[in-house]
Amino acid sequence: MENDMAGTGLMNHTWHDNLSRWFFQEDKHTDLDWYLGLTIDGVLLLVAASAAAIAYYITKKIIIGITTKVVKKTGNTWDDELLNSRLFKWLSLLVPAIIILNTAPYAIVTHHDGVPMLANIIQSSAKVFIIVLVFLSLSSLLNIVERIYSRFEVSRELPIKGFIQVIKIIMLLAAVIFIISTLIGKSPVLIFSGLGAMTAILMLIFKDSILGLVAGIQLSANRMVARGDWIEMPKFGADGEVLEVALTTVKVKNWDKTITTIPTYALISDSFKNWRGMAKSGVRRIKRSVSIDMSTVGFLDKETLAQLSSITLIKEYLAEKTKEIATWNEENADASNKINARGLSNLGTFRAYIREYLNNHPKISKTETLLVRQLQPTEHGIPIEIYVFTTDNAWVNFEDIQSDIYDHFLSVLPEFGLRAFQSPSDHSFFQTSN
Repeated sequence: MENDMAGTGLMNHTWHDNLSRWFFQEDKHTDLDWYLGLTIDGVLLLVAASAAAIAYYITKKIIIGITTKVVKKTGNTWDDELLNSRLFKWLSLLVPAIIILNTAPYAIVTHHDGVPMLANIIQSSAKVFIIVLVFLSLSSLLNIVERIYSRFEVSRELPIKGFIQVIKIIMLLAAVIFIISTLIGKSPVLIFSGLGAMTAILMLIFKDSILGLVAGIQLSANRMVARGDWIEMPKFGADGEVLEVALTTVKVKNWDKTITTIPTYALISDSFKNWRGMAKSGVRRIKRSVSIDMSTVGFLDKETLAQLSSITLIKEYLAEKTKEIATWNEENADASNKINARGLSNLGTFRAYIREYLNNHPKISKTETLLVRQLQPTEHGIPIEIYVFTTDNAWVNFEDIQSDIYDHFLSVLPEFGLRAFQSPSDHSFFQTSN
């Protein structure tokens, strides 16, 4: 190694000596030798800088220019990401930096005793610049990979942004260590070995990143949340579409157009609701009840039964039930006593109407659960709950379907002799007030 350095130094001085003879046609040692050497250094440094500038021009204008034209003419769209990045910019700067690094020892050899050679300073600066450019180039390349990956549907299920950010952090740490080793003139192995003692400090500094990395792996492996999912997390005020699953945060665009950021590890430690299953199923549940005033519930008289029999949806139901009840009363009860006899209630008939209405509704799924049930009576009346699924799960369309169904049910209640409960429910209160 020392022989190589000696040979390189000898070659450097030989270049200077030859150039000195060529300029001054003499080989004499005078008091102006140092200034003469400095002049030669400047000339050679100017030549090196010119070569670097020419290389930069050739790289950026010709090679990268041709590559850009080829990429634009291809039928692929993913390679356009190369043009939208700064990768070519960093690569074009890398070429002249390498030229300066390799030509500086040959260009500058003149120095005072005890003063570092200018060539060493230029070389160290060039090395630092090259390390930064390599880091920026690799970072741009990772960004390109991420953007291309996001074009595929699988990116919604398995986001890689968190992993890419981890790789960037590792590259950044490595770049900083190489820069420090270059500036202090020590091997980077020594610095890497010293990181063991700093492990606790690094874990404290990068606590959120480490937690986010572990959480990101679990989220991706279990497919708990992905870009485009609709999630609800009231603890953080999140209710909307997931825009980004990053290393330390998950970005959610709420339906009111605000943005909420959630720590990634919070999605593992806390509970949240993901509506992905609903979105993929193609259906959406309606689960809502109407409270009926209990004072309006009773048996149907013959006149009301005759009126309801003209309703197409429950015409067959009423005919079958009337026949069934009449047969049972003849065989098992005293028809003169209503308590002993069976009868049709207006509430039961209304439930039968709701069920038939939903069965014939074009926007209600026939393959999912269809349930009309009576819940526990409360001081607010008897809740009649509808549990069905619409075949259109788009938010606006779903709300229209749901509203139309309940508009209809509330409108037909008087036909069955029923009234929806509201406080106060007694109509005489309103009549007295008026």
